[in-house]
Order: sequence, then structure tokens, then C-alpha cells
Amino acid sequence: MGRCDVRCDSMHPHFSAESRNVRLGLCTDGFNPFRSFAAPYSCWPVILTVYNLPPGMCMRLEFMFLSMVIPGPSSPGRNIDVCLRPLIDELTQLWSSGALTYDISRKQNFVMRAALMWTINDFPAYGMVSGWSTHGKLACPYFMENIH
Repeated sequence: MGRCDVRCDSMHPHFSAESRNVRLGLCTDGFNPFRSFAAPYSCWPVILTVYNLPPGMCMRLEFMFLSMVIPGPSSPGRNIDVCLRPLIDELTQLWSSGALTYDISRKQNFVMRAALMWTINDFPAYGMVSGWSTHGKLACPYFMENIH
């Protein structure tokens, strides 16, 4: 169990008490589907990965969920939050009240909750997803104003 998992468990014991609750990572990055920089088009897949599976399983395609694709003539930029709003609302609901789910191995319903543990992206995508400026004096979110 990683340091983030232990911290989450101690801060939210009600969440960690149910082993079937889901810990998620969100990954996004843009690409040009036409393989040409001449064609002005952009696709931004948003993928959710389940991280409380065994290590050999969590990076397999069948356990990664394409939650949306943000298309457009260019990168969504600061407007990415508008596109992510429905996903954020659903993740907020899954965290706060959960969703009634069927566990086939136990043949019973239970309320499953989910926690978004982290996002995984390159620095420019990080700037868009977080709203943090990745240019200028305070570009590094870790060191912030402590850079000389």
C-alpha cells in the first residue's frame, strides 16, 4: 500500500472500511488524430484508471475507462473545466454519497464510493486540468514562490 493510500485511509476511515470502494487516477493529454501539424485538430481523451487492483492489473486496458473525448480545432485550454464538469459532478457524487452497485461475487448490492487520488499528465496538460499557470514566475506547483 502506498503512502497516499495510507494517508487516505487514516483521514477517511469510512471510505477505507469498504474494500470494494474504488481509488481512481485521471489521465489526459491531447494529440492530433491526423498525424499532421498542418491539419488544425485536437483530441483529448480523458481516461480513468482503477488503482486499488493488483499492480499487474491496474495498467491493463480492460481496467482503464475512457470517460470522454474532448474534440476540437485546438486544445481546450482553460475551457477544459467546462468539458470536465459532468465528470467532476459524477466523481463528487461517488465520493460523497456513492452509487448502489451489485457485487456478483457476494451476490449482493452495496453502496460503492470512489476517490480520485491523482491526475497523470504532462506539464502543459497539468496546467489546463489544474488551472495552475505553468509559465512565468510561479510555474512550478511544488516549489511555487520558493524558487530563486
